[in-house]
Amino acid sequence: MQQDRYGNTLSTSSAAAATAYDVGVDHILAATEGAQAAFAEAIAADEGFALAHVGAARAAMYAGDMGAIKPLMARATALADGVSEREKAHIAMFDLLFAGKPVEARAAVEAHVLDHPRDAMVAQVCTNIFGLIGFSGEPGREAALLAYTGALLPHYGDDWWMGSMHALSLTEVGQTGAALEMMEASLARNNANANGSHFKAHALYEEGRTAEGRAYLDDWMDGYAPEAVLHGHLSWHQALWALQDGDWDAMWGHYRRDIAPEASHALPINVLTDGAALLWRAEMAGAAVEAEDWRKLSAYATQYFPNPTQSFADMHAALAHAMAGEGAALAKLTEASKGYAAELVQPVARAWGAVARGDWAGAVQDLTPVMADHARLGGSKAQRDLLELTWLLCLMRSGAKQEARRAAATRRPLFAKAAPVQGFAA
Repeated sequence: MQQDRYGNTLSTSSAAAATAYDVGVDHILAATEGAQAAFAEAIAADEGFALAHVGAARAAMYAGDMGAIKPLMARATALADGVSEREKAHIAMFDLLFAGKPVEARAAVEAHVLDHPRDAMVAQVCTNIFGLIGFSGEPGREAALLAYTGALLPHYGDDWWMGSMHALSLTEVGQTGAALEMMEASLARNNANANGSHFKAHALYEEGRTAEGRAYLDDWMDGYAPEAVLHGHLSWHQALWALQDGDWDAMWGHYRRDIAPEASHALPINVLTDGAALLWRAEMAGAAVEAEDWRKLSAYATQYFPNPTQSFADMHAALAHAMAGEGAALAKLTEASKGYAAELVQPVARAWGAVARGDWAGAVQDLTPVMADHARLGGSKAQRDLLELTWLLCLMRSGAKQEARRAAATRRPLFAKAAPVQGFAA
């Protein structure tokens, strides 16, 4: 028997398979390119190594190769009789995840880590703002994520991955100083960790350190593979900072090269949400966005998210449809009944329709019930600034400029003095 680098026993006698498995796991945890090749190497070294097949399925998901998942998991399940109880539970949890059962998968993760807290591949499923807690749609999900990573942290010592995960949890509840300290320590141990650089960018964004953040990411991204899962999203962060600096050439360069549907290698949810958010934030800041860009995003949303199911994606799909003038597609989302926060998607979709018509007062009316707890829609604070800034714009254009300033000061002090919304600083 072999062990992984976290001390978990692996049901393989092949040292080469275990080594390749560790490499694949680290690629998953660091969001770097190479996981598929590493798990393929592990399988080649020991075809009967069940967790290598699970890892390959997870890597296929991140690569957007959804057709590869089912046969890989079928092989892992067929091998489950010869593995440990931990590995059986590991396989069973991923079966739930890939079967589209997030509630059951989350329960399985939370039960599993009580006995096996260092099973990082399982633990990872509930970390991050895009994990099963982050996309639960539950009130207080940010506190729940902090509690989850906080409980795991003592089991990982100075591990670079868990340090970066807990640092993000701290950032999302406003503890950016502690987050940055932990993130720097994590990156010192593994500077290739794209999740670490990503979460450092979030903390710098929350502190309003635009110049520093922009310089940091511009440097770190040099050498990060465009095919890697976070490349498009990190480019979105770069583009946002360029927008806030008024550097339109750089912003559009990032969009055309790395974020637009025809250019990005990211997962569909990131392509849609990053693209729609950037285009609308650029319009709010005074940029002219080509109608064709909105049409392409609307078509992309129709292709990958044709029916309401994923509330964070649905919110952005509704924006793309509204701006592209696709009324039928938008109407489907204003009546959304599926998704973890469908009751919030509906008024947001109506608000986008009102914005597209120039009905600012109507948009304010629709957004009002959403603003109290839009964290339930998912995404980070930086991503949900799409709603905060739209709220300011709609208040201003409906004649409530002082209310807009009070809203910025009380809801999002980051923008109290200088929000990237045309006319806000005048």
